[in-house]
Amino acid sequence: MPSFDTVLEPNLVEVKNAIDQSNKEIGTRFDFKGSDARVEQKDKEITLYADSDFQLQQVTDVLLAKMSKRSVDIRFLDTTAKPEKMSHDKLKQKVLVKAGIEGDVAKRIQKAIKDSKIKVQASIQGDTVRVTGAKRDDLQAAMALIRKDVDDVPLSFNNFRD
Repeated sequence: MPSFDTVLEPNLVEVKNAIDQSNKEIGTRFDFKGSDARVEQKDKEITLYADSDFQLQQVTDVLLAKMSKRSVDIRFLDTTAKPEKMSHDKLKQKVLVKAGIEGDVAKRIQKAIKDSKIKVQASIQGDTVRVTGAKRDDLQAAMALIRKDVDDVPLSFNNFRD
């Protein structure tokens, strides 16, 4: 039976490259001379360091610009965490890289497919949503529907089987 998986997977290699490029630009910019501004990554957690609120915003802007240049969708980044104060008025902010479809988004995908009356079934399997159907055309219509209805998350499709 034909099927595909709907997933939320960032390209972590490109994320790492964007962080390296951000650090290189921060090191050469005049407004960051003598400051402790930098970007670090541990697994799927990025930490931004800066000396002031303004510099932290500049570091964030540099990172987002490098991410978009490397074709990494910035919707993968969760920048809702508040900046934390460190010693001597230094700040750090944690940014999470989203991976895996959350439960509420998976339920929205499943509901959209069920309401569309396309002859496919959607099942939530961990952090992916598997869509199965009898015809390949129905699966392609389901992909188009998911792209249209769930546009706040950068979803991708893989594991397409005939």
